[in-house]
Amino acid sequence: MIPRNLYDSDHEIFRQSVRKFIETQAVPHHDEWEKDGMVSDDIWLEAGAQGFLCPTVSEEYGGVEADFKYNCIVNEEIARSGCTGLGWTLHSDIAVPYIERYGTDFQKQKYLPKCVSGELITAIAMSEPGAGSDLQGAKTTAVLHGDHYILNGSKTFITNGQKSGLVIVVAKTDVNAGSKGISLFLVESEFEGFSKGKNLEKLGMKAQDTSELFFQDVKVPKENLLGEEGRGFIYLMQDLPQERLSIAVGAVANAQALLESTISYTKERKAFGAPIASFQNTQFKLAELSAEISSAEVFLDRCTELLLNDELDTVTASKLKLVATDLQCKVADECLQLHGGWGYMWEYPVCRAFADSRVQRIYGGSNEIMKLIISRELMK
Repeated sequence: MIPRNLYDSDHEIFRQSVRKFIETQAVPHHDEWEKDGMVSDDIWLEAGAQGFLCPTVSEEYGGVEADFKYNCIVNEEIARSGCTGLGWTLHSDIAVPYIERYGTDFQKQKYLPKCVSGELITAIAMSEPGAGSDLQGAKTTAVLHGDHYILNGSKTFITNGQKSGLVIVVAKTDVNAGSKGISLFLVESEFEGFSKGKNLEKLGMKAQDTSELFFQDVKVPKENLLGEEGRGFIYLMQDLPQERLSIAVGAVANAQALLESTISYTKERKAFGAPIASFQNTQFKLAELSAEISSAEVFLDRCTELLLNDELDTVTASKLKLVATDLQCKVADECLQLHGGWGYMWEYPVCRAFADSRVQRIYGGSNEIMKLIISRELMK
């Protein structure tokens, strides 16, 4: 194993506390959560009490103002455990940072302390039924009317959608201005006209609530505009590198955990009178995966350093997300194959990981979009 110099002793102490918490408070309930289609409210509150939510939020707003490496540790431990229902990554790494960076002091005082405690769960509503990765094709509109905006439209595939008490909604404030007509709004679940559709049934991540959201003449106070009107697209583009790195963190950690568990399985499972770990094909497959995971981890750690120094650009983050999520799916597929028929049984973690990993190539912009971003840079 290549030593990881990214994390110091304080980070590792934090890692052990996160790992123990997930193993004792989440793993035993995950089967039940999968049947329910969502995790319990209690696990959010317990995680908040332990300081596992929104580590980067400043002390002024109830956080501990830690570096983003603490977020990465939480993501790695979630991915390692296979408890994909925990929507903390979306909450801490993607949604809440928008409030931190672009929110007014009033907005921060009102929302951030409850985000840190787990009392308020956040979501971000970008995708629409007919738009997908094309944010400029969004049809949701927000029209200024006196002291409020009138919000109309719908969103889909929204992580934390059922649980969310606060949603960052991407809407057009000027339908004729292209990307310059997109704005962001903080929409509370209690706002009249805001409704949540069914909890969507998915291939994987069955314990993660994912919803359709509907907005019919929702009155959003002017003070709930996040940042400046017309700059929403810029904010989204500026924050996408962190989102894509966050996805990659989980992808690499999950791949490593799958490899380790599969190595153990192949040493125990026998075929033709010998452990399948003794077969050259098994050894070569595992060696190949190990080499690729090590390479991805080095790239990931370097990109994390760049992010911490505000130097992670869109193209590099897109390369990382592409490589890490493609690898995660490859590892899940190869490891399932080495489990044989048992790998296709839901009771085995590798089966769940195979189903859960597939969406990673779609999250944060599909991998085809990643290739488009990279190729544009190459063609300059």
